[in-house]
Amino acid sequence: MSTTCPLLPRAPQPRAPCSLDITGLVGFLPSRRALCREQMDVGNLSTVTQFVLMGLSDLPEVRYPLFVVFAVIYQITLAGNGAILLALCTERKLHTPMYYLLANLSLLDIFCPSATVPKMLHNLLSGENSISFLGCAVQLYFLVALAGSEVFLLAVMAYDRYVAICFPLRYALIMTKVRCVQLVCGTWAAGFLNSLLHTVSTFRLSFCKSNLVNQYYCDIPQVVALSCSSTYMAEMLVLVIGGMLGISAFLTTLVSYVYIICTILRIQSTEGKRRAFSTCASHLLVVCLFYGTTIFTYIRPSSSQHSPARDRLISMLYGVITPMLNPLIYSLRNSEVKGALTRVLCGGARSRQAEH
Repeated sequence: MSTTCPLLPRAPQPRAPCSLDITGLVGFLPSRRALCREQMDVGNLSTVTQFVLMGLSDLPEVRYPLFVVFAVIYQITLAGNGAILLALCTERKLHTPMYYLLANLSLLDIFCPSATVPKMLHNLLSGENSISFLGCAVQLYFLVALAGSEVFLLAVMAYDRYVAICFPLRYALIMTKVRCVQLVCGTWAAGFLNSLLHTVSTFRLSFCKSNLVNQYYCDIPQVVALSCSSTYMAEMLVLVIGGMLGISAFLTTLVSYVYIICTILRIQSTEGKRRAFSTCASHLLVVCLFYGTTIFTYIRPSSSQHSPARDRLISMLYGVITPMLNPLIYSLRNSEVKGALTRVLCGGARSRQAEH
């Protein structure tokens, strides 16, 4: 008779840290080294308290001239847009929907560079390029909100010119003051709500790579590039939500101007064509400048040869130069704005002479 030996239970073996119990799925489950690295990344997440912005230059002989140049540009931007706001507020005959929209554009052209330029000037002067985690989030939020509001406002301004030229007899009935205020409030609300969505999705990511932002301000692509977690949701929000809103605003602007140009070409008299075109020439030039710099900044093929320094220079066209040029365009192309500015400036000069 054969005897069988009972199977004795094996003593449990101690587990090595970060080891896996299931060995048959090694090809599908993360390795021990990957899990350990993930735990280290999570531990590094709490240490990210600030970012470092890529400055325009680290050389003092370059930083100080750049500080002077951008300080002058910023002052011109504030003075030019402030003068247009003052002229539109003091000139009673300019209290119309068209100039109400222009006043909001001037406000955006004051606020938008103010989100980035003061910090850039401070960094150029001090040589310190660090920005806190919260400061980066706040800067990104206001930058995206103001830029988005300007995109929507340009679409509303194009629609206003479309109604004025294509339906001149019904313009007062369509573009009432109440509707104009509703459209403007909608542009600001859409811009800030859209920015809130993108800012929250961006700063919920885990940052455990380098904290060097490859830009002189915090922007979504550069901040997302520093994440060590999945950026799929943040990128899809930018692509789907931001893309849909941006394309809708662009198509509204484009279609409005297609109808405007077709209507102007059907006008028989040369004087009528000239007057109709002069009412929208300034806005059309601003639209081309805004979308041209935006497309050149953000929409380029991935295979294109570009350096970080060139990217920073191109982004200045979008964030610094365009807000400075807008008041010059409107003051030079629009005779009513030019006349209002002249009266405001001459009135101020006369009052100063009377005081002396």
